[in-house]
Amino acid sequence: MGMFAKRLAQVSVSATLKVAAEAERLRRAGFDVVDFSAGEPDFTTPEHVKTAGKDAIDANFTRYTAAAGIPELREAICARYKRDYGIEFGPAEVLLTAGGKQALFNAALALFEEGDEVITHAPYWPTIPEQIKLVGATPVIVASRPDDGFAVHAEQMIAAITPRTKGIIINSPCNPTGALVDESTTATIVTAAKAQGIWVIVDLCYEQLIYEPVPHNLPKVLFDLHRDRTVLAGSASKAYAMTGWRCGWTIAPKELTAAFNVIQGQTTSNITSITQKAALTAISGPQDSVVAMLNEYRTRRDAIHGWLTANPGIKCVKPSGAFYLFPDIRGLFSAENGVTSSADFAAKLLEKEYVVVTPGEAFDAPGYLRISYATSMEQLREGATRILRFAESLQPAKAGASR
Repeated sequence: MGMFAKRLAQVSVSATLKVAAEAERLRRAGFDVVDFSAGEPDFTTPEHVKTAGKDAIDANFTRYTAAAGIPELREAICARYKRDYGIEFGPAEVLLTAGGKQALFNAALALFEEGDEVITHAPYWPTIPEQIKLVGATPVIVASRPDDGFAVHAEQMIAAITPRTKGIIINSPCNPTGALVDESTTATIVTAAKAQGIWVIVDLCYEQLIYEPVPHNLPKVLFDLHRDRTVLAGSASKAYAMTGWRCGWTIAPKELTAAFNVIQGQTTSNITSITQKAALTAISGPQDSVVAMLNEYRTRRDAIHGWLTANPGIKCVKPSGAFYLFPDIRGLFSAENGVTSSADFAAKLLEKEYVVVTPGEAFDAPGYLRISYATSMEQLREGATRILRFAESLQPAKAGASR
């Protein structure tokens, strides 16, 4: 590592991308792979959004824009959050980013440095702690537990605060568990953060994929209590099936947004001009495609949850949002069958049944798997059949036993 910058020694490769690469290798070798690793919708970008992108090309809207993005898209984001959450802010507080990842990375670069601690909750999306490490700060991880649906508890988050705490990052709905952080928990955390001048960053990339009508107005809670130290990170990727278009955004105080503008102006500049026109149509146009996708995900969630939990060795909380199951498979482990970790399970499942899942080790949750149900019902049925067959093969002794 001697020839590279020291900061790289702290950061690991994306486990989710690694799993996807292995799946692709098997597929190219001609195997019938069922891929449950994808962190992206299997739906196509809605027609009216694609048309807006094509129209932008035909109109030669292919030059640089302002680094922060075109004013009309920033205004559309203001209008959408006012409509959905009842919060008000101006275009100078919005900046368009290449997906949610750049939104979070801009915040990390602008706010955190060596000596700072940043609190977040596990199981987590691996990018969150890795970005904290990349800027030289230290991630402080607060674990949540499956027995209460991976709920984030305010008192545990607050207990992790030290004089070095510079920020708290909340992800809701959470990737990988699908758990929601509720409004009152958020309010308690934010009140404690405010008392100590700590920034609160909320990753809301799955905000439009929540299955039941539960209150989840985190933006309003933050704006009411701690507006001057709040960063909201959003994305068009999941709600509008636009992952490859690369469109996210930050909503933050004007001064911080100006700092993001400097960072982006010296790194990537604006996000793709064509993407901006497509995103404008997605955000301000009809939302029926979002509702249709949500309803389909709900059906799939219920189906695969039912199929997998038929095996007593697989326990699983039904997720409230996003599109992942996060089952506990520790009941299938034994020294005799050679599977003693979720990494073992995932590797052997891939080798024997050609099913790709992401082991919980990637999310600081050994003993669990992340299974994306952003794929067709046929693939879900086939993959579940293979997983159950593999699980059965790990439990031969128990099958015929009466006690």
